[in-house]
Amino acid sequence: MNKKLFVLFALMAIVMLATPVFAQGEPAAAAAAGTNWVAITSGFAMAIAAGLAALGQSKVGAAACEGMARNPAARAGIQLAMILGLAFIESLVLFTLVVVFAKVVK
Repeated sequence: MNKKLFVLFALMAIVMLATPVFAQGEPAAAAAAGTNWVAITSGFAMAIAAGLAALGQSKVGAAACEGMARNPAARAGIQLAMILGLAFIESLVLFTLVVVFAKVVK
């Protein structure tokens, strides 16, 4: 039983070490069917930027609501600061979108 397991694991090791040989292709075929990694990573960057901006905007909105509930007399100042903060957060997402278009569309 031990000899059969040893042979089985030895064959598996040989097969696993040989797989990089089969991964090599022709350079012309690889260049023709290349993946556009810039577009893929730009999509991930935009998704991360939009997600984190949504989290930031929710925190700004929650803090503004809590501040206005605690001190209704300061509503105007809190509302102005909230709108300014939301504009800055959203501008970061728009800057990311501009960078994505600048990199992907050449």
